[in-house]
Amino acid sequence: MDRARDLRVVVDDLTRDQKKSDREVEQVRARRDRDRKRIDEGQITNPKDLERMTHEMVSLERRISDLEDVELEIMARLEDAQSDLTAAESDLTDLDEQIAATTAERDRRGGALQGELTETEAKRVAAIASIPAELLRLYDKVRERQGTGAAMLRARRCEGCQITLDAGTLGQITKAAADEVVRCEECSRILVRTDESGLIGRS
Repeated sequence: MDRARDLRVVVDDLTRDQKKSDREVEQVRARRDRDRKRIDEGQITNPKDLERMTHEMVSLERRISDLEDVELEIMARLEDAQSDLTAAESDLTDLDEQIAATTAERDRRGGALQGELTETEAKRVAAIASIPAELLRLYDKVRERQGTGAAMLRARRCEGCQITLDAGTLGQITKAAADEVVRCEECSRILVRTDESGLIGRS
């Protein structure tokens, strides 16, 4: 973006320089043509004036040649700058298209995530409705302190604090009723028991 801006400034400056050079060339040419017409029409009769005018014509031709060289140099620089500007603007267009595509994809994913969030929230509300109020209060209390109120008990390890439970604790949990709330002695999270828990005497 900065490069394209800088190149626009260069192109504008060179365009002004070219117009100025064009005017200078035209002014000198007009003066030369005017003097040549006076000579051709015989308006200059004095030999000294004619000699002076002839020398001046040579100077004007040389001046025109010098100005045309400058003009050609400016035109070449302007052409290069315009080419660079076109390339930079093309890059900006490509970048804008990429940003637009990325934004559209972000919005699409955001919409999908919002839909998933709404669905998950609805499931959560339905699940909460079936949880005893006392257990829910315990969960919220632990969650406020630990970040999560419950953790999976997998392969005899609490996945909340990553501590492996000793055999005695596992034995007690094994004996607990399926609807009894058991907690990790290390982090106090509610332990969720599954077939992967590795409880003693269970598969």
